[in-house]
Amino acid sequence: MNTRPNVLCLSGHDPSGGAGIQADIEAVAAQGAHAAVVVTCLTRQDTHNAYSVTPLDDAEFEAQIRTLEADMRFAAFKVGLVGSPGQVDAIAALASRHPDVPLVVDPVLRAGGGATLAADPIARALKERLFGHALCLTPNAAEATLLCDGETDPDTCGARLSTGHTRVLLTGGDLPGDEIVNRLYRGGECVARQTCTRLPGRFHGSGCTLASALAARLAQGEDVTSAADAAQDYTWRCLKNAFQAGTGQLIPDRCRRFR
Repeated sequence: MNTRPNVLCLSGHDPSGGAGIQADIEAVAAQGAHAAVVVTCLTRQDTHNAYSVTPLDDAEFEAQIRTLEADMRFAAFKVGLVGSPGQVDAIAALASRHPDVPLVVDPVLRAGGGATLAADPIARALKERLFGHALCLTPNAAEATLLCDGETDPDTCGARLSTGHTRVLLTGGDLPGDEIVNRLYRGGECVARQTCTRLPGRFHGSGCTLASALAARLAQGEDVTSAADAAQDYTWRCLKNAFQAGTGQLIPDRCRRFR
């Protein structure tokens, strides 16, 4: 029988196709895995910014997760934009039922255009009730600052967030400079750095691409360090080949299997 590892992606829907669930599906497929999806919320956004967020009902959200659990075995979980604290609780319960399944959490708090996507109660719920279940968090520098009460030093943020078994892949694409430095933290220390050349333009969905590719690599049985390296390389190539779908940010070309 032809099978491939399943990754359960829990993210928002982006009508432009640049970020959210569509980014998850494309990035996971490009790693040779299958994405099953539960939509956390509907958004009104384009390639410029996000304008509204409508969460899925908490009970329906949990029911969809339970239905998939009864039918499919999952090799990884990936979490993106979360619509409510109740959804955080449902995801934490899912992680508790499957402690051996790697969980990647991309703490999506703001859109690339600057709009707030997740309110403070959701951010608090993520920190207090979900991060401890995660094998890896993938915040950008701005999200790490929000999660660390305004702290702007990346190393300090990475150290604070990488507690217990949770790793943190802190991306630096939103920091100034000709080069982008991404840092992997474990146990409060930076254990790896990857530097890449900054590409021209602004991109829509780069964080979703990275987190989903990382989850799919973990689903294939790779360790966190090698999975993070491969996911970063894949994401950079997606951005290098990005295309103009609208009049705003570029969309990564995820529909290639870069080897």
